[in-house]
Amino acid sequence: MRPLRFIVPLLLLISSGHAFADETPELEKLRHDAEQGLVEAQFDLGVAYHQGIGVPRNDTEAVKWYHKAADQGDAIAQSTLGVMYAKGEGVPRDDTEAVKWFRKAADQGHAKAQYNLGVRYAKGEGVPRDYATAYMWMNLAAAQSDDMAKKGRDVLEGSATLDQVAEGQKMTREWMATHTK
Repeated sequence: MRPLRFIVPLLLLISSGHAFADETPELEKLRHDAEQGLVEAQFDLGVAYHQGIGVPRNDTEAVKWYHKAADQGDAIAQSTLGVMYAKGEGVPRDDTEAVKWFRKAADQGHAKAQYNLGVRYAKGEGVPRDYATAYMWMNLAAAQSDDMAKKGRDVLEGSATLDQVAEGQKMTREWMATHTK
């Protein structure tokens, strides 16, 4: 996971008792960099608003900044947007939109997005229920040591047919052949 370059100064700011005052130099720099299109700053400003770090918590504003980073291809921001849409935080709940953002991040190899996409396919939320595809996404995330995905994959092995598991394994191999370097 990429370090949050800009959040650390904001955390220090909170501990100093200056949070929620007029914008500090750290927050001004973060906002400036985000407005200039720096993807890391856009994501970090989204985190600041989402968590209420140095600014009042505002999920709508968080989504705005996550979108900017996600639109530049940032997988972490894309996955985070998927969660925001899945939960209805800062946006109306929209399972189809959640799947869209999880898929963008999952296609880049982001394990949490792969796990979340697997859950969506297993439950039929935002996509038709498909145990083979759910298995593939869970298996890909599990291959990256995601413990939740390992458990999810094990549950699927008990719920899906042998043919669905075999198809999911085949799909995993095909995905890895086209997406790994």
